Amino acid sequence: MKSKVFVTRKALDKIAPDDYREMEKECELEIFPESRIIEKNELLSGVKGKDGVLISVGDPYFDRDIIESGNNLKTIASIGVAFSHIDTETATEKGIYVSNTPSQDIASAVAEATWALLLAVTKRIVEGDKDVRDGRFLGWGPADYIGADIPQGTLGIVGFGRIGKMVAKMAMGWDMKVLYADEIPADPEAERELKAERVPLEQLLKESDFVTLHCPLIPGKTFHLIGDKELSLMKPSAYLVNVARGPVVDEEALVKHLKARKIAGAALDFFENEPALSEGLTELDNVVLTPHLASATWRARRSYVSLAIQNLLAALRGQVPPNLVNEELRK
Repeated sequence: MKSKVFVTRKALDKIAPDDYREMEKECELEIFPESRIIEKNELLSGVKGKDGVLISVGDPYFDRDIIESGNNLKTIASIGVAFSHIDTETATEKGIYVSNTPSQDIASAVAEATWALLLAVTKRIVEGDKDVRDGRFLGWGPADYIGADIPQGTLGIVGFGRIGKMVAKMAMGWDMKVLYADEIPADPEAERELKAERVPLEQLLKESDFVTLHCPLIPGKTFHLIGDKELSLMKPSAYLVNVARGPVVDEEALVKHLKARKIAGAALDFFENEPALSEGLTELDNVVLTPHLASATWRARRSYVSLAIQNLLAALRGQVPPNLVNEELRK
């Protein structure tokens, strides 16, 4: 008898067709038919009677209610590196495998996007593009659209995992000083190779010209890691880039600091209450806003989906998923 699986996102067959066909062959699939984000009541209904579920970081919080409604669940396979949208404690309590999809392809795509966002906001690319389209560009002026100088600047990286290290590697071509803040020190060899120095977060914020966020969302630790106090430590000429999770930044505080020009600018690919935006954010010309697209390359998205499906199938075959999150269940 085939395992029953609920899939919250369409079009996976177009991203990783070989893996999708493998899943289709082994499982009885129910796919949420709409392109919008699924709602909690629909997720509650969808997991009932299912052996596995394939979800995404953008889906509603997979809480105890949802887990308990899936009385047959053996595995929760998530498309994405983050897993803060899953109640892993309850899943572990019930012996349900939770898996995510870390990979170097994804790290590369997000690191590239980090630099794209940093360049866009510091070079005022979006602002200039809008002015050209709206007819406000009347010719070159020597004081127009002046942005930041990146070479020889100080880059502060918060979260020095795969993505953070790759961002640091890309910074080497700019001859930048690299500081990083992370609970876990990097390997000394990696620090030497990337010329990166580990410092406390407060020091990083005070000294950096550009701050990029790559840390996971951990309740009680990184929720609003960057709030009013932290933003106040940054230089008025500094820029903030968030390609971590939305709630890592207190958006209300960020709007206040951007509006008052207490920091020079920001670029956000994630939002605190995604897809909703905090009041006043869209009115600012010193912020670049993108729709959660940092991993949007074919190679990265293929890797996301492929790993998620392989995690799902491994669990349904009675194996430990390759990318197990709740290691307590590893036997």
